[in-house]
Amino acid sequence: MLSLMQTRLFEHYQDIPAEAWNALAGPQPFLQHGFLAGLEDSGCTTPETGWSPQLLTLWEGDVLMAAMPLYAKTHSMGEFVFDWAWAEAYARHGLAYYPKLSAAVPFSPIQGPRLLARSPEAQTALLDAVLTHAETAGFSSLHILFPSPDELSRYEARNLLIRRGVQFHWQNPGYADFDDFLAALTQTKRKKIRQERRRVAEAGVTLQRLTGAQLTLAHMAFAYRCYANTYLVRGRHPYLAPAFFNHLLATMADHLLLVIAARDGEPIAMAMNLFTDDTLWGRYWGCIDNVPCLHFEACYYQAIEFCIERGIGLFEGGAQGEHKLARGFLPVTTWSAHWVAHPQFRAAIDHFLQRETQGVEEYMDELNEHAPFRATP
Repeated sequence: MLSLMQTRLFEHYQDIPAEAWNALAGPQPFLQHGFLAGLEDSGCTTPETGWSPQLLTLWEGDVLMAAMPLYAKTHSMGEFVFDWAWAEAYARHGLAYYPKLSAAVPFSPIQGPRLLARSPEAQTALLDAVLTHAETAGFSSLHILFPSPDELSRYEARNLLIRRGVQFHWQNPGYADFDDFLAALTQTKRKKIRQERRRVAEAGVTLQRLTGAQLTLAHMAFAYRCYANTYLVRGRHPYLAPAFFNHLLATMADHLLLVIAARDGEPIAMAMNLFTDDTLWGRYWGCIDNVPCLHFEACYYQAIEFCIERGIGLFEGGAQGEHKLARGFLPVTTWSAHWVAHPQFRAAIDHFLQRETQGVEEYMDELNEHAPFRATP
């Protein structure tokens, strides 16, 4: 039956029926057609921004059997798996690293499936089709970013290079409330968190958690203002556009959690999250007035309280951040898979990854030695 499948390449999400795509994508909001199409429609992922959709799909008649969120990239920004040194090495040798292919959720270090398919056989056929496309179209490389761990064996079977990374996630074993969570921490960590929350309260800051019908366009406008300011104070242009924030409100308000911090009745900061029944993802943060420890309160403690109240088991805090360890987050391994066309560069990158993996393993061991939780008997 698989021999009857046809490969089709699309350059716009709107050319693929949303219902067919979502049937493959599953419940994660970042893989939903509305989220990915919204990025494109709002001008965030277009050839002008260096993100050109290359949506490779497999069809059996009119049935979409497999698809991948794939992009041709002319830079490495917004990926959170850093290959700048690889690009620089190519340039030093007079070779073009860009364009490259990246399978990813743009601007989001979110782990999830990248081989969206109706069956294991369709997954295998899709990966083979993507690798063939990368080679015949002349791309320097293919980078599959933050895939589900259960996909790794497929990439290894096709001799892709596997890279390890580290994130920090908070897990909820069934805490009754925030104090119950604090009781699980060491005395030092527990005291530190209480001090941080007290400093925010003593600064006259109040916090409000909003979701679903509580959210308005005015809330989203303020959220974007804070988000953009985070980039502008560093002299960088924000990846996302105001229209995308409005799109999130229109299409997935029930999956949005917006934390608004205010002082003297005026909003001064926000943290935006997306969530499902079992997972919350911390996404965007920004402020227009600096208050010590407010970032920790808005981004972490308010989200943890929300997870406890809703019975959400996992809170993914985003990329990097050793400071999360002291606040109840634990290190977890993330993955990426890489195909490199140039044989000599592939060998050099393979050698680099072997040494990097050893360093990551040692780093994980060191982090686990400083776990914030009390030792259990």
